[in-house]
Amino acid sequence: MMRCVLLLLILLGTFAMTGGSANGQRPLRVGFVIGPGDTPDRSQLFGLPYDGFIKAVKAFDVEGRVLEVAPNQDAQAVLTFLARQKYDLVVTGLPDPWSVAAVAPKYPDTKFLLPDFPRQTLLQVGPRAPKNVQGTVFRAQEAGYLAGYLAALMEKRRPGRDVIGSVGGYKFGGVDRWIVGYEAGAKRAAPGIVTLRTYAKSFSNPEKCRAVALEQIAKGAGAIFNVAGGCGFGALAAAKEKGVWGVGVDVDQSYLGPHILTSAVIRLDVPVFDAVRRLVKGTFTTGGNTIIDLRSGGVRLGKISPEVPPSILRKVDGLRREIIARKIEVP
Repeated sequence: MMRCVLLLLILLGTFAMTGGSANGQRPLRVGFVIGPGDTPDRSQLFGLPYDGFIKAVKAFDVEGRVLEVAPNQDAQAVLTFLARQKYDLVVTGLPDPWSVAAVAPKYPDTKFLLPDFPRQTLLQVGPRAPKNVQGTVFRAQEAGYLAGYLAALMEKRRPGRDVIGSVGGYKFGGVDRWIVGYEAGAKRAAPGIVTLRTYAKSFSNPEKCRAVALEQIAKGAGAIFNVAGGCGFGALAAAKEKGVWGVGVDVDQSYLGPHILTSAVIRLDVPVFDAVRRLVKGTFTTGGNTIIDLRSGGVRLGKISPEVPPSILRKVDGLRREIIARKIEVP
């Protein structure tokens, strides 16, 4: 297994990044483990932490290395290699954290960061969450709240009954955190608004989400919120097809066209950049969760359509300020 890792290091040698050290001491070393084919693409959810890592290595006096887990390879081998090399911090950009749960307890002197999972997630595969792991909790509901508020204000401008919809992939916390905030924000803007919620039971089949969205639009929905990953592209395509607003999720999806009202965004690059910054300052700790919210800038709205009137933009910004000031508690 270790021979596979060594071969991987040779193949990925061009990804190694080295920072300088003014005082001659060994610079801090940080590693980043990615899945097959991942790139630092800010339009992709799992490209964001990679992008944040590269920027942090360039911004601070650290030595960084990016390792890619090959298809069908055990990620534990790559994480173990970095830990054995005594890297100070290892960040996982993998879509699941299970490998960290197996490796971290064996290397207590290495710190591990999960940029998109709470530390408690590791309890699903073991009796304890390792103390040298720091998780991340995104208050995604705050971005969903703003998106729902904006969608409802725009819906009130249309004649007829006020209706908006959301298309989820599956019903679980990672999806519902967005939708609950979205619906609550909409009802703050328009207490009598009808909020439609349907789960397509897919994260990958755009046709399933398109069909669900078309049903909601037929019931009067003037805005469709995509909370279904790749499947959700079908929901946003249906919004475009029927001339209603689409609301993106995770990353800024305004690039899909002028039918995108806005996007509810979480910036996975923020906890990665911040972890490296705090590591350099000597203030990075593990054993808990880093909270990312509107106040930290890691949760926000993406680009807002230029068709939104300035008066509505002011209302949305005022609401954002109230949430940051904790005058509004988002469910």
